[in-house]
Amino acid sequence: MSELDATDLHLVTLLQQDSRLPNAQLAEKLNISASACWRRVKALEQSGVIKRYAAIVDPKAMGLGFEAMVHVHLTRHDASALASFISAIQTRKEVTECFATTGQADYHLRILCRDIEAYNAFLESFLFLHPAVNSATTNVILRQIKSNAPITG
Repeated sequence: MSELDATDLHLVTLLQQDSRLPNAQLAEKLNISASACWRRVKALEQSGVIKRYAAIVDPKAMGLGFEAMVHVHLTRHDASALASFISAIQTRKEVTECFATTGQADYHLRILCRDIEAYNAFLESFLFLHPAVNSATTNVILRQIKSNAPITG
């Protein structure tokens, strides 16, 4: 897709709010036919605008009461060290998001754990043992202010 028009943007917003809305309801909200709505959804999926559909889960309801942002500083930045670190991070269920950024830290990890003891075990048995990791700074998340906001054009 080249450019998203106002209907596409509205459709994407509606699907981000509730991806389980039936096509007929989406079409009604958009004031277009059901077949036109279906074609638009398929085009958004095929072009990669819509990557996937998912359920938004409450971590606390899943027994994950500890949440933190961890800012990781690497000792080495060669290709093999970076690949090893990235590969290792992708295997850990505690790491729900990982960002490579500019600034002081090399990587920022969003961590979800059962409790502080589980987080400490993650640090001691995994993160601090990785040869590419120099140090890590933890910011414990006290409360969430904004999350899963719809992405709009």
